[in-house]
Formats: sequence, structure tokens, C-alpha cells
Amino acid sequence: QVQLVESGGALVQPGGSLRLSCAASGFTIHSYVIDWYRQAPGKEREWVGIILSGGFSDFADSVKGRFTISRDTTKNVVYLQMNRMRPEDTAVYYCKTTLGPGRDYWGQGTRVTVSS
Repeated sequence: QVQLVESGGALVQPGGSLRLSCAASGFTIHSYVIDWYRQAPGKEREWVGIILSGGFSDFADSVKGRFTISRDTTKNVVYLQMNRMRPEDTAVYYCKTTLGPGRDYWGQGTRVTVSS
């Protein structure tokens, strides 16, 4: 059974850092693309970043240079490291994978609040 479980969301001050985890089961993360998305209150869900099966990552302009994605294949976990955080980073963060046509899987999300 394919499952993604995010964790690590918290309240953090502006300028601070936070690392989110996306624990995967039912498939191996190094064989598939993992995306991170976020949804701020009252806004549509937006794409944050991606890590490809080969390890290449890319990010939305709004987070480029501040966020990184890594993975631990021994634990089957993908991480979203967020640095120099801003109030506009406040959102529920989701990870997603696509295992084939029409086979998207999402986690339940983890809430991040950036506030002083």
C-alpha cells in the first residue's frame, strides 16, 4: 500500500529554519519523483519543489536559494529543508509522488507557521 506521511511542521520565527520529512511506504523513493507543495490559508495549492529519481532538484522561484530537498534512501524518507523562512512561507506542506498515469499519491500535510 502506497503511503506518504509528512511530519515536522511547527511554529518558527522569521529567519528561522525547519526541516520537514516525507516518509514513504509501498514504493522506493529513489525510483520516483517526489514533489513538495504547499497551501496557504485562503490560497490555492502551489508547487514548491521537486527531487527526481536521479537526485536532481528544482524549486519555485519563491523559495529558490532558501529551500533544499534531500533524501535518505535507507529510511525511504525525503526531506524539505527550509531556511531563512518568511511569514509568507506559512502553509500546510504536502509531499506527492506519481507512480504512473493517474496514480498520484499525496500525504496528509503538515502545518508550518512562520510568525514572531
